[in-house]
Amino acid sequence: MVANKFSQIRPDSAKLAMKRALLLIIVGGLYVLHQDFWFWRAARPLVFGFIPIGLFYHACYTVATAIVMWLLVKHAWPSHLEEGEGDGASGRGGEGVPSLPVSPSPPLPISPSVAADREGTEK
Repeated sequence: MVANKFSQIRPDSAKLAMKRALLLIIVGGLYVLHQDFWFWRAARPLVFGFIPIGLFYHACYTVATAIVMWLLVKHAWPSHLEEGEGDGASGRGGEGVPSLPVSPSPPLPISPSVAADREGTEK
C-alpha cells in the first residue's frame, strides 16, 4: 500500500529532477565547448573549401546554443511568470483582466521659430 502511494507521486518528481539535471549538464557542456582553444591557431582545414575551421565551429556552436535555449524555454520556463499574462497575437491576453483606459498624450509645446515656420508654409 505504501509502495503504491510513493509510486504515484515519485515518477513526476523524478522525471522533473532528471530533466533539470539533463538541462544543467547540456548547459555546462556548452560552456565547456565555448572555450575552443583547439582551433585558435589553425585556419586549416577549410570547410566546404572556403570557411576556416574556427568560423565553422562557431557557426555550429551558435546553432547548438540556439537549440538549447529553445529547449530551456520550452521545458524549464517558470509557469508562474505566465499566469495572467499573454500575448495579443494568441488571443489569450486580457482574459478576465480589466484593461486600463488609454488617453492621448498632451500636446508638446512648440517653439516660436517652429510655429513661425508652420505659419509660413500653411499660407
